[in-house]
Amino acid sequence: MGRRLLWRPDTGVEVLEAPFEVLDSEEFRNSPVLRIYSTGVPMRYRLAEPSCPLDFALLRELRAEGVSDYFAVPLRFTNGEIHTATWTTRQPGGWSAAHLETLLAIGPPLARLAEVYALRRTAGNLLDAYVGHNTGERILAGRIRLGDTEAIQAAIWLSDMRGFTRRADHLPAQSLIQLLNRYFGCQVPAILDHGGEVLKFMGDGLLAIFPFPRDGTDARRICARALAAALEARAAIAALPSLPGVEGDAPLQFGLALHCGEVLYGNIGGGNRLDFTCIGPAVNLAARLEALAGRLGRSIVASREFANSCGGGLAPIGQFNLPGFAAAASVFGLAGEVPAS
Repeated sequence: MGRRLLWRPDTGVEVLEAPFEVLDSEEFRNSPVLRIYSTGVPMRYRLAEPSCPLDFALLRELRAEGVSDYFAVPLRFTNGEIHTATWTTRQPGGWSAAHLETLLAIGPPLARLAEVYALRRTAGNLLDAYVGHNTGERILAGRIRLGDTEAIQAAIWLSDMRGFTRRADHLPAQSLIQLLNRYFGCQVPAILDHGGEVLKFMGDGLLAIFPFPRDGTDARRICARALAAALEARAAIAALPSLPGVEGDAPLQFGLALHCGEVLYGNIGGGNRLDFTCIGPAVNLAARLEALAGRLGRSIVASREFANSCGGGLAPIGQFNLPGFAAAASVFGLAGEVPAS
């Protein structure tokens, strides 16, 4: 919901994050900051004076700490939002008239500075949430030209939910959204914890990459981490309880293809609407492998390139002709996995 920067002369600056739950707390509802938000009028409380009204619990706490004067001023952003700066002093007698004049004078430039930082942080958070951290950094750096791409080596993750069409046909819309959120919630943390980057959600599908270092080294470690993430996601999905209020729904199952190779990573689109994604034959092969996993009843399948790089845990299951590819592909699966019927 917001961020608080608190400076004290003896401890320096402390930065605190405020979750949205703060908006419903009694402390927030009964605070001078909320009044500033709603009125946009500066507030002053001379706490050293016995007759000072202590309208808020915060003021009583500050007086107990020896604060003699409290001054809160609005910080007006250019979009009309009102934020707040509050100032306290332990000086006997509180703020002088010159002090108050100075604090009021620095309010507008402080608001501009705060807005710049807030907008930068908001943009970064939004891009992290919607396109991933690395992609977000590229976009913020101005990599937004159509066709601005680069070839990178990466492990590719392409997954989807088994039986999603059937579920979508009979589940209420809200239950379907809840199901998807729980399902993706089993995969995204595992991908991010192992160094992957989630590029996009496609209905019940998920595309992610685990980029290799530019010098091409360490591919074995990257692929091993991708496989570890896959096993974590598989276990988390298998442990999901049934949706509340949905009777008789079959346990969730997913299919995942793992491959590694060169992908084109960058902007694709038309006009002023772009998508930052990855494409190429390696992604196409991963898509064919993911479809094959469903036909074979396997939860995880991988290409020979990936299996040779990941260092174990996968066993050959045969050679298969994949649509769009001339040569048959050697396909690997989890060692010991019994295919579902």
